[in-house]
Amino acid sequence: MFIQTDTTPNTDSLRFRPGVKVLDEGSGTVEFMNARDSMRSPLAKRLFQIDGVRSVMFGADFITITKQEDAVWQLMKPDVYASIMDFFGTGQPVLSEGADSGVASDTMILPEDSETVAMIKELLDTRIRPTIQDDGGDIEYRGFENGVVKLKLKGSCRTCDSSVVTLKNGIENMLTHYIPEVESVEQVLDEEEEISNREFQKLEEELRRKEAGV
Repeated sequence: MFIQTDTTPNTDSLRFRPGVKVLDEGSGTVEFMNARDSMRSPLAKRLFQIDGVRSVMFGADFITITKQEDAVWQLMKPDVYASIMDFFGTGQPVLSEGADSGVASDTMILPEDSETVAMIKELLDTRIRPTIQDDGGDIEYRGFENGVVKLKLKGSCRTCDSSVVTLKNGIENMLTHYIPEVESVEQVLDEEEEISNREFQKLEEELRRKEAGV
């Protein structure tokens, strides 16, 4: 097995392409944020046993791994390659029986969707999602209200410094161009991400106080 590695806009994330199917064609992505999540997948469980792994995401033909900030790719890569090769050599399914198959249901057009929402979902699914997945990330549609499209960023996009740029310059520009009803795009954070952001803001404030001699 020859595993290709692609860089992403996020220096803490790499996209690994094993040259074989990871998830069924037409599926969305499946993301694992911690070792407990990884119990749904024998492959994710193996990857979380590697020191420095922060999160794992599977796509149709790729695996995005995001590392801890202080971890070093040069030390992690040999273990990542070995884990992926060993796993696919077993012939086991990537997802445990009964686990979420990764079908992208967030952009499935429903009978109750308005014409605007249907257009938003179609653009996200056909024009925006493929481009973001090429960078090892993904998006999840979370709703449309008062002209605002709410999206959750996944994979390499989740912790990327340029995630706001991705939302505003990329996704928002395209949606507002094709759909006049869309005024802006807003990122939705999980509870875990909100807690992390609050802790980071507290740390920044504490550092500013120390610098000011307070």
